[in-house]
Amino acid sequence: QVQLVESGGGLVQAGGSLRLSCLASGRTFSIYAMGWFRQAPGKERESVASISWSGGNSYYVDSVKGRFTISRDKAKNTVYLQMDSLKFEDTAVYYCAAGGGSTATLRNYNGVNYWGKGTLVTVSS
Repeated sequence: QVQLVESGGGLVQAGGSLRLSCLASGRTFSIYAMGWFRQAPGKERESVASISWSGGNSYYVDSVKGRFTISRDKAKNTVYLQMDSLKFEDTAVYYCAAGGGSTATLRNYNGVNYWGKGTLVTVSS
């Protein structure tokens, strides 16, 4: 199986920045794409960003375009989410995700094969 461990969450003021990291271990050869979801209280879990492991294709939900950047370090089996110009509305638990399909497939909750336990991002206004 694959294990995903997130780090980097915390409390930040609006306009500030955070970088989330997700370390993958185990049977990582099964991973084709990785990404991030988030879930705020009372809201559905939504796809935020995804990236293909080797192809360089990436996806962002409209609400974070221009503010968030997803990247990966293949040698370290790690994916990052650089979050700049954070807004109060970005407050959520952020979950690392991985799957054997495309970045498009990973946008769907049912397309995720592996989940991290989540890391809380709180943005104060």
